[in-house]
Amino acid sequence: MAGGTLEHAQLAANMIGELRARLHDGPCKTFTADARVRASATGLTTYPDITVICGPIERDPEDPNTATNPTVIVEILSDSTEAYDRGDKFVHYRRIASLQAYVLVSQHEARIEVYRRNPDETWTLEDARPGTDAKIAGLCAVPVSAVYAGVELTPAPPRAG
Repeated sequence: MAGGTLEHAQLAANMIGELRARLHDGPCKTFTADARVRASATGLTTYPDITVICGPIERDPEDPNTATNPTVIVEILSDSTEAYDRGDKFVHYRRIASLQAYVLVSQHEARIEVYRRNPDETWTLEDARPGTDAKIAGLCAVPVSAVYAGVELTPAPPRAG
């Protein structure tokens, strides 16, 4: 998310560093928020905070700078996008056949949620907190404490209502 908070940027940088450290010798590549992804089945095009693609990159026939086969998508949650990231955007992402994990990283508490695709096409949530690892789609385990190292978490804003 261009123009996001410093915490958002730091969490994204930390997560990218942790993923790169664990995936650098394998067939998976880690991309920043500059990588565009399209859910071909629905037409939604986004710039996820972090994208992991394992194997050859499949490019959109109409736009060779757009990938259509992410294996993992990571979003750093923000107050303005959290509802969309959890709702409509995830509905689109679930239609991407290659996607094996959708990872949500909180800015307000040390918490990483990993939604994992099951063989029957359902999704299972695994909630990771400090002292545990976020297990990402059978690819790697990322220590929650490493992602949040040095990050000053901001309290969640009060909810209206």
